[in-house]
Amino acid sequence: MFPSLCAVVDVEVAARSGWTVPDLATAYLRGGARFLQIRSKSTPSVELLGWCEAIIKEARERECIVIVNDYADLAKLSGADGVHVGQDDLSPEEVRRIVGTQAVVGLSTHTLSQIGDGARSSASYLAVGPVSVTHTKKTGYNAVGLDMVRLAVKTTQKPIVAIGGITLESAPEVLRAGACSVAVISDLLATGDPERRVHEYLETLRCND
Repeated sequence: MFPSLCAVVDVEVAARSGWTVPDLATAYLRGGARFLQIRSKSTPSVELLGWCEAIIKEARERECIVIVNDYADLAKLSGADGVHVGQDDLSPEEVRRIVGTQAVVGLSTHTLSQIGDGARSSASYLAVGPVSVTHTKKTGYNAVGLDMVRLAVKTTQKPIVAIGGITLESAPEVLRAGACSVAVISDLLATGDPERRVHEYLETLRCND
């Protein structure tokens, strides 16, 4: 089972809030995050690899899982725990040819059909979303709500990570719907103190276990 909070370090969101990627990851780790996802669509590979290596080095000291979005090659080179892919990326099976059979492989899903396909794949977990309206990432899908989370839990025994528009207030309800973890991006920066915000999430989710 995965930690209840997946803190997503999104390069564009970090920049808009005045944070560098390594510094934001450090803040999340100091706040207690033990499940990080590093996400960027536009950063040059050499720069992204350097960020991943620095973050993973610090994360190892805290026994934190680090997942790299999209880039299986960078995940392998940096020593990340795994990679997360979307519907238009490599399949989980193709990813495993690069990162190995023991790596963590996450797969984004947005419909019941995709969840069913994901359940039959070699993915370690399925991300379901967007749960609520989000402007962080254009997925091309409308908000799926908690009903889709509940359906996913009934469809597969794989862990479900819910993502999209989740806030500190809504996170406990998402876990009660059956998700093992909530992936949060923008709301971790909502107060300007991401370290404290992560701590608040972990305390809130712990109290609602």
